[in-house]
Amino acid sequence: QVLDASTLSFGTRVKWFAICFVVGIVCSVLGTALLWLPKGIKLFAVFYTLGNIAALASTCFLMGPVKQLKAMFEPKRAVATVVMLVNTLLLCS
Repeated sequence: QVLDASTLSFGTRVKWFAICFVVGIVCSVLGTALLWLPKGIKLFAVFYTLGNIAALASTCFLMGPVKQLKAMFEPKRAVATVVMLVNTLLLCS
């Protein structure tokens, strides 16, 4: 079922999942560390947003983007998804 979601091999998807996941964590931690610098709030917003996007991309490699979006907008997850997306948009502006 998961294999039908992508033309990439399972090993390739796992590698890209790991890369995106690590990048997401590094960006989030870096953004939090930069928060204490002067004008660090802008750097925090940029790096934290990039971290969230990379983390979402990591699971897209495992599930596929369509299945990921369907899972995100299931009734039990829709509110959390909307809050996360609005928060990301507000941080970007």
